Amino acid sequence: MKDLQHRFEFHQATTEEKRNEHSSVRMAALEFAEKVVAGVPEGREQALAVTKIEEAMFWANAGIARNNE
Repeated sequence: MKDLQHRFEFHQATTEEKRNEHSSVRMAALEFAEKVVAGVPEGREQALAVTKIEEAMFWANAGIARNNE
């Protein structure tokens, strides 16, 4: 039960280091998504690739936020 509570709580970035880590992940994800959009023809495959990059960004930032609060 404690694990579930932790997973569904809001995890604010409490330090400058964590804010920078979040920003770094977002910028890397954006750069990759831009490459996919530029190099993959429009369609389902491009849309799914961008969605998966977005999901990876969310999970990476969740890992940063949830770790060692």
